[in-house]
This record gives sequence, structure tokens and C-alpha cells, in this order.
Amino acid sequence: MRNLICILVSCGVLVSCTSKKYDTIIRNGAIYDGNGGETYKADIAIQNDTIAFIGDLSNAKATNEVDAKGMAVTPGFINMMGHSEESLFQDGRAQSDIRQGVTTEIFGESTMGPLNAKMKLLVQGGQSDIKYDVSWNTLGEYMQVLEKKGIAVNIASFVGTGAVRQYILGEANIAPTPTQLDSMKLLVRQAMEEGALGVTNALIYPVDFFAKTDELIALSKEASKYGGTYSSHMRSEGNKLLEAVEELITISKEANIPAEIFHLKAAGKNNWSKMDSVIKRVERARKEGQDITADMYTYLAGATGLTSSFPPTLQDGGFGKLRERLQNPAIRKEMTKAMNSNPVDWENLYSGAGGAEHVLLLGFKQDSLKKYTGKTLAEVAKLRNKSPEETAMDLIVQDSTRVGVAYFLMNEDNVKKQVALPWVSFGSDEASYTNEGVFLKSNAHPRAYGNFARVLGHYSRDEKVLSLPAAIQKLANVPAKHLKLQKRGELKTGYFADILVFDPSKIKDNATYEKPHRYADGMIDVFVNGISVFKDGTPTGAAAGRFVKGPGYKK
Repeated sequence: MRNLICILVSCGVLVSCTSKKYDTIIRNGAIYDGNGGETYKADIAIQNDTIAFIGDLSNAKATNEVDAKGMAVTPGFINMMGHSEESLFQDGRAQSDIRQGVTTEIFGESTMGPLNAKMKLLVQGGQSDIKYDVSWNTLGEYMQVLEKKGIAVNIASFVGTGAVRQYILGEANIAPTPTQLDSMKLLVRQAMEEGALGVTNALIYPVDFFAKTDELIALSKEASKYGGTYSSHMRSEGNKLLEAVEELITISKEANIPAEIFHLKAAGKNNWSKMDSVIKRVERARKEGQDITADMYTYLAGATGLTSSFPPTLQDGGFGKLRERLQNPAIRKEMTKAMNSNPVDWENLYSGAGGAEHVLLLGFKQDSLKKYTGKTLAEVAKLRNKSPEETAMDLIVQDSTRVGVAYFLMNEDNVKKQVALPWVSFGSDEASYTNEGVFLKSNAHPRAYGNFARVLGHYSRDEKVLSLPAAIQKLANVPAKHLKLQKRGELKTGYFADILVFDPSKIKDNATYEKPHRYADGMIDVFVNGISVFKDGTPTGAAAGRFVKGPGYKK
């Protein structure tokens, strides 16, 4: 069988002269290769899990053919910071992500491994609407469990510095001894060899909050030996934002490791003006040779626990201790004062949001409390005829969870500045959902259904904050390169066939805070590792996703 390739010099397009039949050919599309350059018209051939040819395939045939005339054909997007660790157990189709073009999800702030016996019980007992068996012990085993279950998206993960801390030290506010730190380092090495991308943390929350900078540097050095990355929800995104950025840059420099700022923001009106200084500081570090990048979601509210209205030291010993303390009248009186303070030694998101009317309740474990979903804390306080502070404490005690909420903290001008930065990619900081069944028992943050479509539709097409080629580069290639994901994030012969076909004129986010479970529009076809997981606007049910290993993986 002949297998020749010709070059049409007149237009610089490769022409396939082969009679070979491919698995799939995507024809007539506008190619955005992920490098930020100009688009061009070409066909793409997929064979097995790989991009086999890009050019003129008018003489070739395929089992599956897609006519992409008038459509954008791009590399699959990378959700730089997602939280589908549990949702994929419920529904591996990952529809809120897939329908926006996400083909690879990165788990950050990870707590799913390593797990000791006590941690496994906490994970098993802390489940709410989604139920699953905690059958694994290590991070690598957890990722393999998800892959074996069957998922539509690729998955990759960091290992949490808080997870290794909790494994060795428990949930207490103590420093590790040298021997304990050595044990923590060993756990990081094991995770890196299992395929972790690097180390991660969320430093405003216990137990991560209890770690000092030198501990984080020591653990980051272990990840650095394997080519890993340090990623962090920094110690402050508000009153001590600049100091937190400095700590991240210091960790990166001392550990000789690339660093990623998770969901970059300036939280709280009093801190909005700090964003320009943050950008200047990061860009100075980058000019000095440090690999510092960031990701973001394109909304003005963050989402986390109602417990972030209290000092992290109140959770010394774990959530059980917090719940117990919140039933003590003397402590409740102190916490009412704390909620209305503007501290610098911990991150008070209640104060940063400006009070109860800017705190939206998203989800509860107890059926008796689900009636409050979608209401503000101020509204629920009025219904209960109590103060917002008392109501917050009551809800946490009654639900026996941290209670999921959205805090309205950010500024649109800053969001636009960040969207345009070449070193900023995008992460939902949310799970992937299907808008049916158990997922409708709680409200999502709209970023779960709209973060990536919003970049393409609202900020690129409508607001002209960045060009479409630049948006695609930042959605795919920038995170792939930063995380050293091999053969992903780009349309290139020999790369994995994570490919999207969508209508640039129709791509649009539809989810709102009031109606969050609404899919984005405009996505037509999605291929993951060469397999169609979304065809002509309909999920195929194919479980094409893989566990994507980091640079230190050892078989």
C-alpha cells in the first residue's frame, strides 16, 4: 500500500496521497493549533489515540467522518484546577466539563491520597449526596480506581502537602519533628513516582494552614527532584495577598520548582487595588527566571465552606472539634466578634464579602436543611429569627459539614486584567456535573458549567479582552506546558487526539447563581484520546479518559 505525503507549495498545506483508511477524519475546519497563531483550513486524521495527519485529506477515507465547515477545531482544554474527585464516582461522563471542551481535569488542593486508616474513615464518613467506597490507600491507587470505573475526561493530580501532614501528624496544629518530616518527604516521593504532578495545598484551611514556609519548601524540594510543580491556594487572597505571593515565590526559588497560583484573585473590596502589584511582582519573578504562573475562574464569587468565616485555629484537631466548640456559648460569643472582624492573621471570607447578604448557601448534607439552598445567609437568618452569625454556627452544627457557600469577593476590572495575562490559564475550582439526579440536590457555582465557555464567548468574542487564538492557547497549551503534560494541549501530528469542534459564534455560558445547573452552548464534537465522547451535541457515553501521569512517574 502506498503511503506518500505531498506538499502544495502554493498554500503550504500538506496533502495526503495515501489510500490508507483512518479511524476518524475531521474535515474542512478552521484549525487553531493551540500556539496562539493564525488559524488555517485543514483536515485532521485520527488513528487509534493519536493525531495521524493534519492537512488536505481529500483523497483519504475514514470509518468516522466529521464535517467541521465553519467550525473551530482546537486542542482539548485543560481544567487547571478542578474538583471532580467525588463527582466522577457518581457520573463519569463529566458533562458540565465536556460540554465546554474540557478533556483533561487537574485535581488541585488534593486530599484523596495518601490515606491512613483514620483518614479513610473520615473520607468515607464525610460523604454527602455522592456515595463511594474508599478502597484505596495511595494517590496513585485512587487515580487508578477512577480510571478503571470509566470516565470521559483525562485526569491528573497533585499530592497535597496537607494530606501527607495529616497522614503523619493528624489534624493538630503542631510542627513536625525531623523524623516526622522525613516520613512526609517519603510520602511525597511515593506519590511523585505514582504519577503526581507535584505538591499542592490550600493554606487558608486547616490542616494546610498549620504548615510553616520551611515545611512547604522541604516537601517542594522532593517534588522538584521529579520535575514536579508547586501549586497553591495561597495563604491569603485578601489582607495579606502581597505577602502570600511573596511566600509562593520564595518557595519556588528555594525549592527550585515551578509554581502555580491557584484561582488568582484579590478578595474583598479593600484589596482590589492590590492586583496591579501582584501582577508586577509575578512578572518580575518571571523575568528573573522563575517559572511562576496562575489560573483563574471568570466570576466574581468564590465558593468554599461557611467555616471560612471562623479562625482556622478553631479547627485545631479537626472538624469534630470545631463542631463541638461551636456548641459552647462562650466560644460562640467570641466567634460572633471574630466573624465581624477584619483580621490579618487569617482569611475571614465573611468579612471580605461584606456580610451575610453576600454569602449564598449552595449545599447541605441534611435533607431538612436543603430548603435553604439558593438563599443568602441573611435571608435564612431572617427566616430563623436569629443573627446571621448565630445562624451560620447553627447550620454548621446541624448539618455536620462545613456547609458549601459562595462568597462575593471580586472585582470585574481585575477579572479582565487577569484574563488577558499570557501566563494565566483557567480552572473551574469546581466539580464536573450532570444536570440531573443527585447533583440537583445542591447548587453548583456557575463556574462548573460556564468557566471555559465564558472565556471564549463573553471575554474573547463579546468583550474582546483577548483574541480567540490567544484564548485557546491559554485554555490548552499554556497549562500543558507548565505541567509537562506530554503530547497534549496542541494540535500536532503524533500528539494525543484530544480535539474539539465548536461554533465560535455560539459558544456561550448559561449557568447563573440562581440557575447554576445549565449547560453551555456551542460545543459540537469532543474527542478524548481519539474516541468520541460528545457527538453532534450529544454525549456518547464512551469512557475514553485516562490517568495522565506526571514527569516523575515510574512504572
